[in-house]
Amino acid sequence: MDRRDTIKSLLLGSLAGGALLTGCTPEENLSPEAGAEASDTGGYGRTPEEKKRDEELASETFFTEAEIATLAVLCDLILPADDSFGSATDAGVPEFIEFIAKDIPEHQVPLRGGMMWLNHRANRMFGAEFTDCTGEQQKKLLDAIALPNEAAPELQPGVVFFSLLRSLTLSGYYTTKMGIESLAYKGNVSNIWDGVPEEVLAEHGLSYDEEWLAKCANPARSEVAEWDEEGNLIS
Repeated sequence: MDRRDTIKSLLLGSLAGGALLTGCTPEENLSPEAGAEASDTGGYGRTPEEKKRDEELASETFFTEAEIATLAVLCDLILPADDSFGSATDAGVPEFIEFIAKDIPEHQVPLRGGMMWLNHRANRMFGAEFTDCTGEQQKKLLDAIALPNEAAPELQPGVVFFSLLRSLTLSGYYTTKMGIESLAYKGNVSNIWDGVPEEVLAEHGLSYDEEWLAKCANPARSEVAEWDEEGNLIS
């Protein structure tokens, strides 16, 4: 089982149990709107105050170009592309992390400081910034801090940083269309529903308003959704 398959198994298990990808902040959960396109103010269900804040955050810049480049490399090492789906960067995860750093300021020092720590260690070990190291060198640096229970005590600052970054990367990726499709998880996909069946309404002496029907349902259609063996919607 490769890294993507392992992550999928863990995520699907969490979804089946009702848990979501939380833990990006110790005291509060991210809002449902916080996906990789979170800075897009054209979404559904935003209050005027929320839209104004979104616009303010979108107009600001926190990370430098060099830091964004470092985030891109790190995110793609955590979630690389495969034959079917793009990488974390393809899904806009670095931009998501930029948004989160502005929306939740307590993440700013851990993220920026963590990248500084990683560059310092890369320079000590290989004489180069992290992004200038070879792929093998980059993986060696991350392998040393990827497993909290196995990391050396002196590497704990890196462990804390990488745990946060990994959580944000997974949260960003698996709240995008690409990420959800890669899980083949149908829980958030709408089924076909044209309202309460006419015979049930008649039994209770009820009926839908014609104006509502014209806008919200097609009374001439009475389909039950059908799925193929791979979970794809047929009708």
